[in-house]
Amino acid sequence: MVLLTLLLAFWFFLPAYVANPAAALLGGGTPVDFGVTLRDKRRLFGDGKTWRGFIGGGLIGIALGTIMWATTLLYPGTPFSYGPFPVFLGIVAALSFGALLGDLLGSFLKRRWGTDRGGKAPILDQYDFVIGAFLVTGLAFPAWVAEHYLLGQAALGLALIIIVTPPLHRAINLLGYRMGKKKVPW
Repeated sequence: MVLLTLLLAFWFFLPAYVANPAAALLGGGTPVDFGVTLRDKRRLFGDGKTWRGFIGGGLIGIALGTIMWATTLLYPGTPFSYGPFPVFLGIVAALSFGALLGDLLGSFLKRRWGTDRGGKAPILDQYDFVIGAFLVTGLAFPAWVAEHYLLGQAALGLALIIIVTPPLHRAINLLGYRMGKKKVPW
């Protein structure tokens, strides 16, 4: 039962995990902040956060979630389903775009702290998208988040996400660096 809980937690979080690196792969073009600087003379988010990456990354997360949901239609009653059609779409959209909003918030904070684009911000770099995904999804679907990540044994799934995110984040960033999509390997 514990193994199933952990598998479900990871499974359901995959759209958030995929949206973030997909945004980096698809990025480029017009920055989300349109070049705006604040009173501190620093950009709102910076050139690394673009509309193409934001929208593309979110749509890739939704596409993955849709594929995952469609596979569960073959097995009625499976615990791996996000739920019925309108609900599943909302959940995967909240996870995907929530992750990207969390990443934007992380960039905003890094700019305020004077951290240059690509600069390190330990802990924030690894968890900004996780926090964003859970906040947005929790606001839109509180009962779903509670059932799958907070109540009873499901809290083990949240612990798994917290534990596996840093090494997974590191591996994806190394891959992005080797592919030439990231300027730094972190």
